[in-house]
Amino acid sequence: MSTPKAMQQSFALRFSSGAFLAFWCLIAAFPIFWIAVMSFKSPVDAFAASPWDVITGPATRANGDGLSILDIVVGLVVLYFAIRWAFTRLPGLVRQYCPPGMIVLGWVIGAIAYGILFVLVFFTLMPLILGPINSLLGPLGSPILGLTTEHYVAVWGENEFYRNFLNSMLVTAGVVTVSLTVGTLAGYGLARSGSDLAFWLLILALIFRALPHSVLVAGYLPVFINSSEILAPIFGEGAPTLYGQPWAVIAVLVAINQPFTIWMLRSFFQNIPAELDEAARVDGCSHFQAFRRVIMPVMWPGVITTGLFSFLLGYNDFLVTSLLLDAQNQTMVPAIAGYFNRETTTTDQVEAVAAAVSITAPLFLLVMIFQRQIVSGLTAGAVKG
Repeated sequence: MSTPKAMQQSFALRFSSGAFLAFWCLIAAFPIFWIAVMSFKSPVDAFAASPWDVITGPATRANGDGLSILDIVVGLVVLYFAIRWAFTRLPGLVRQYCPPGMIVLGWVIGAIAYGILFVLVFFTLMPLILGPINSLLGPLGSPILGLTTEHYVAVWGENEFYRNFLNSMLVTAGVVTVSLTVGTLAGYGLARSGSDLAFWLLILALIFRALPHSVLVAGYLPVFINSSEILAPIFGEGAPTLYGQPWAVIAVLVAINQPFTIWMLRSFFQNIPAELDEAARVDGCSHFQAFRRVIMPVMWPGVITTGLFSFLLGYNDFLVTSLLLDAQNQTMVPAIAGYFNRETTTTDQVEAVAAAVSITAPLFLLVMIFQRQIVSGLTAGAVKG
């Protein structure tokens, strides 16, 4: 549909708005790009004074680590088809093989399987195939761009960063599951309730959500540390301690985030016409059956969008997890901060950068897989009557 002439923007306005957007994207993406480049270089190149040396990595190439022209061309081709396949083929495979009613679990399994397959192909299979070919090409197979994955091997193998990753997945999965389970029921009830009291209770809960996390943690910390003494009259000498337990941190993060989750889901439910509930009730459904069989199928964009925000809360949280979890159960973000606080050598600093780059991969994969549902949820939320 063509835009009416009266509504068409001038060339100067289109150019200035496009230039501003491109500049903003460049500023926002530059830190991620730069630390990603640093993480694949030797410490000498990673902290070189010349940006060109950081990008090309002369010291890394001198160590025999790098990419040839063939590696770069094949890598770009594989990366292009991997991204294209994720946007086109993967959604269809998930819908084809996922049982009805388990689409979310199917997306999670599909995303994890895709990530593992990509890592195996890109970082294991391709080097095994291209290495002998480069050796046969002689000078043409020599590295022209310094690159090494030794820092990632050190982080995930020697430093056992995978333990922090599993702890983050445990906390995040718990936060998302509890938040969405409670939030969908509460949001649906508030959306269909005409009571003003429920509305003002939710406003008070949002005020609680707006408080700084440091204020909330300051109240939780003494209780967590002294929990065994507090619970001793109930459980005796075997009273459990809350400090350092992931399930207790999940409860705290859910308590902090739940008002926002309920408020957001309530807004999505309000966009669904009440006539759908009435039709389901006429057909013999109970209130819960109408909610599960009629309302939830059209609510998935809103649920996935809200789940993304809950995921980001648990995944990116620093203050709550760093203070309420012990070193054994620490998540990834506080663990990376520990790298910077206690390590002094440039090698350790590059390993910290590699760990920081590693935690961005699940976020990119999550947004890439659920991008259609996220956009639909942010723009419309659900079917409108």
